[in-house]
This record gives sequence, structure tokens and C-alpha cells, in this order.
Amino acid sequence: MTQAKMVAWNDDITIPIEIQDIVNDRISEYNTNPEILLDWDLASKIFLCHISTRKSKKLSLHPKTQMPKKPSIPINLMTDKFGKGIAIGKASITELRTFDEASHAHRDDYHLFFLQEIGTTPIEVDFQKLKIESSCVMYIHPSQVHRMTTFENVTLSFLAINNENLKPEYLSLLEDINPVKPLYLEKGILSIISESVTLSIKISEIKQEKLYHSLLKDSCNTLVALIASQYLAQTKPTGILSRFELITKAFKSTLEHDFMTVRRPVAYAQKLHISTHYLNECVKNTTGQSISSHIQQRIILEAKRLLYHSDKSIKEIAAELGYDDYPYFSRLFTKVAGMSPKVFKKKNSV
Repeated sequence: MTQAKMVAWNDDITIPIEIQDIVNDRISEYNTNPEILLDWDLASKIFLCHISTRKSKKLSLHPKTQMPKKPSIPINLMTDKFGKGIAIGKASITELRTFDEASHAHRDDYHLFFLQEIGTTPIEVDFQKLKIESSCVMYIHPSQVHRMTTFENVTLSFLAINNENLKPEYLSLLEDINPVKPLYLEKGILSIISESVTLSIKISEIKQEKLYHSLLKDSCNTLVALIASQYLAQTKPTGILSRFELITKAFKSTLEHDFMTVRRPVAYAQKLHISTHYLNECVKNTTGQSISSHIQQRIILEAKRLLYHSDKSIKEIAAELGYDDYPYFSRLFTKVAGMSPKVFKKKNSV
């Protein structure tokens, strides 16, 4: 092993003895353990650092070490926030003010439902500014980035429930209706849903019951079904899906799950065991847009979320989404969003 030599300090350069000792100690460490990264230019770096931070008492002596990056988009965890897989209750304006994290853009790892009773709750969901008004329900999917803005004189009921506590058929329904907007309830169904909320809250308070969790789970799933059925009634009044709609539904579900890694229409067709031509015919007939358009829009939605809510550079975001060719990613973003990623980031900087 080649031994590193101690730095011969020039007497004409005034550097504190303790800094000289630290550099030479670093070299000694290298000679003892060559796996330690030795920065041969460390002496000059420390000197420059000393000159620029002459008045500072602390000095960073590890120029190769970088601070860890902040998470792209914060995720509120069910276990951290509620300590269990189901939470239901009623909140007033004074209580809502204590939920500081709700005012910052985030995702949840659970499904969230609101029933607005009094006042209006402004909320921003994936770049759309919405208002949950009195007698309205609102559903937020775990994939959606959202935050609450300023509000006053508000009373609302809420339900938070994770995948494990949702019945599989209801989980599938929620995937189908996502994304949605606040939905106004007619007086009759509003009364039924309000009574269901009240019953579920009362059940949540009788923890001594032996069948407590089963009772709470069943009552909250009933509430989820009631809300989901209202959204479905608007999107498909007949309740019967055509062959084209069933295939489009399967495609959208697969796209949501695989968009980060699967980009080619033929790959989705293979997953659904049909031809690419037929899949495209089904999707275009149902939605008015091609398979490729849906794929691109889903990718760019995720890019927008990262550009808006994270501190990553555009190139880092492109790479995270699987685009090593940054110019191509920029062209795709511009095509779908109508502006370049740089312009979007500047326009939406917070």
C-alpha cells in the first residue's frame, strides 16, 4: 500500500494549528484504513472554508458528505396520525386549526371522506381548487396530493380508512370513481348518510365491546358504500357497463398501478389479453382519448406533482419517472401540459 505523506504546510500561509492537525489526522486515518476516502485536495478546501467562515466556530470537514434530500411529497401515515386503520369523527373550526399538516401539500396512505355540515372548506387537490360546501361529500384517494386552505365557521365529519379495512369490492369501486369532486347530496340521501356517520361515531366510542372492531369496520364500510354509490349514480345512472367500458375500467386500473414502468400501449394490451387495436378502440370510444394519451397524461400528472411539491430539479424528476433523455421528457411535458416543465415550476412556485 502506498503511504500518503503528511501535508507540508507553507509558513507563509496562516492556518490555525488545529486545522493543520485535523488534515494530517485525516491522512493518518487513510494510512491505517485505505478504504477511507482521501480527498487529496482537502487541505486547500479546508483553507478556503476557513477563509470564508473565519468568524464561524464550527467547520465542516467532510466536503464529500451531502445533506439528505427531503422526501418528494410528504405522506401522512395512518398509524402515525390515528394509531389504527379506521378513524371517524366530527371536527369544528377550532379543532381543524390544530391540524397544521393539513395546510401543507401531502398524500395520505389511507382513503379520506368528508361530509360538510356547516360552512365551506376550500381544498386543493392535484392543482384543482375546490370547495366542499354544506350538504356535500368529498372523497380523496391515497394517490392524490392535496391540502386545505383557509376556512372559517366549519363543521364537518370525516372518515379515514386504510385498504386493509375496506371490503375488496368497495376498494375496487373507489378505484373506479377516482378522481372525483365534491358532490352535493339531496335531502333524503343526506339524512341517511348523516345517520350512518352518527352511528359509526357512536360505535367507535364503545371500545369495550368484544366485537368492537368488526362492528366499526362494518359500519364504516356501509358508509363508504353509501358515498361511493352516490358518485356512481352520477357517472353511470344505469349501473350497467358495456364491454368497452369494462375494458376501459381495467385499463385505467392497470395504468394507475404500472404507469411508472409500463409506457407502451402494446404492453397494456398484453396485460389485458386483447389486441392493441381493440384496446385503443375501447378506450377511445369510452373516453374520447387514445391509450397513448392516457399514459402520457398520467405520467405528466406525476411530474407536475413532483415539480410543484418537491425540491428536486427537473432533471432529477425526469430520471425518477424513468426518462434519462431529458430533452425528450421536456418535449413530452410541453406537449401534454401546454408549457415547459421550467415554466410550470416557475409559475407554480410556492
